[in-house]
Amino acid sequence: MNNLELQKRANDVRKGIITAVHSAKAGHPGGSLSSADVFTYLYFEEMNVDPKEPEKEDRDRFVLSKGHNAPGLYSVLANRGFFPVEDLTTLRKLGSYLQGHPCIHIPGVDMSSGSLGQGISAAVGMALGAKMNEKDFRVYTLLGDGEIEEGQVWEAAMFAGFRKLDNLCVIVDNNGLQIDGPIDQVCSPYPIDKKFEAFNFHVINVEAHDFDALRAAFREARETKGMPTCIVMHSLKGKGVSFMENSVDWHGKAPNDEEYAVAMADLDKIEKELEKAGEA
Repeated sequence: MNNLELQKRANDVRKGIITAVHSAKAGHPGGSLSSADVFTYLYFEEMNVDPKEPEKEDRDRFVLSKGHNAPGLYSVLANRGFFPVEDLTTLRKLGSYLQGHPCIHIPGVDMSSGSLGQGISAAVGMALGAKMNEKDFRVYTLLGDGEIEEGQVWEAAMFAGFRKLDNLCVIVDNNGLQIDGPIDQVCSPYPIDKKFEAFNFHVINVEAHDFDALRAAFREARETKGMPTCIVMHSLKGKGVSFMENSVDWHGKAPNDEEYAVAMADLDKIEKELEKAGEA
């Protein structure tokens, strides 16, 4: 899939995020939007997954450690064909299978998550299990930069580095904001790259919204042997929606009807620009 196609897919994922959160009248749009490009690259390009066989044994695994970004994960799963896109409007509603945080009963979800810091531990366990059983699938996990203030993250990182789990790829969405404000004012985790290096990780810093950069980073991660990889992706919280970009206010609230209309108009504009680029 070329970059333009990936950009179009990512824009569809962002539309799904906004639609789901608006319909639920609750949720976390900011981080879901900043992660939309990496979600898209993982599920449409990088990972060995099949919507027709969501539990096939040799599939790559993904754990959303920052589980509150469920709208982003659900949107990419729906757009990839794991379940109907129309079901995104049932997010968080009574009787819906699309709960506020990922649950393992959802097609395509490999691990229930939501308690910050715990997802990476599950991913490390999956990677270790693959090594012990001589399986060659890879394990990916996405963490928030605020989430890595949790101590359990570093226990898992220490274990992964010591065990040389080169089938593990940890991704940190470094958008600089968490629920209480800028991360460097709440409880700074910087320098993120040096910390992971200290735990025997190969570290790659990358621009989160550049598909060439993401492609190169994930290729480098696959080629790295003898140690796990951490990709620190520098992103823009709320990416794609004008009034949500780089705003901590949109960490965990839903747009009202008027804001929803503006957000979708922003994404429609991006879609038209991408269509023009395709015709050029």
